Amino acid sequence: MGRYDGRVVVITGAARGIGFGTATRFAEEGASVAVVDLDEAAASEAAGRLPLTEGARAVGIGADVSDGASAQAAIDRVVSELGGIHVLVNNAGITRDNLLFKMTEDDWDLVMGVHLKGAFLMTKAAQKHFVEQKYGKILNLSSVSALGNRGQANYSAAKMGVQGFTRTLGIELGPFGINANAIAPGFIATEMTDATAARLGIEVDKFREMNAEANPVRRVGFPEDIAAAAAFLCSDEASYITGQTLYVDGGAKLG
Repeated sequence: MGRYDGRVVVITGAARGIGFGTATRFAEEGASVAVVDLDEAAASEAAGRLPLTEGARAVGIGADVSDGASAQAAIDRVVSELGGIHVLVNNAGITRDNLLFKMTEDDWDLVMGVHLKGAFLMTKAAQKHFVEQKYGKILNLSSVSALGNRGQANYSAAKMGVQGFTRTLGIELGPFGINANAIAPGFIATEMTDATAARLGIEVDKFREMNAEANPVRRVGFPEDIAAAAAFLCSDEASYITGQTLYVDGGAKLG
């Protein structure tokens, strides 16, 4: 039996990258999975590639997590089509990097809207079900950039906001049988970080090598590394852990 047999897991931004890697891990452990993404076609295609176990199902749902009505509709569809909700992973994210004097209001608002407001709206929609059933697991994706990163004033602020949001959820929702935690990834090899390499004019392999050399374990992370941590923090084995942020960064923040 898998740890997530009979459980329904919702993951935002799950059509690719960390989100898809995490969806894959939950599916392998028995969960039915809702892949939520801005692009419903991409979400449905990703859901169709999940390694489901017997009796589990997957669905792709298009949603703009920064819009309250869209977030509520996504949760409503999950409950209707998969029969409930037990785990919410707020992973959806975008970047609009620039130095402060070049950063526009739109750059700021878009990043805040997806990362921070999106986590708030999806959690608000899901918590009603969690409270009623006296059970729920919430996992928010922060980042090592929460500690500050040149050219990412918007992203850093949003990701540190996620940590404060997570601690408050732990306080408010703990009495209702709900755990809320966060993961702060370091450098993870994904399409997003490959795009950063291209923007900087650096070959992908060289960019990954540079980042590997910047942490004690001397390698970059992969979506599977984040998925493994997520699968633990959202399990009943972690029921005495709430309001915490786990840095999964190869020890980068030790420096």
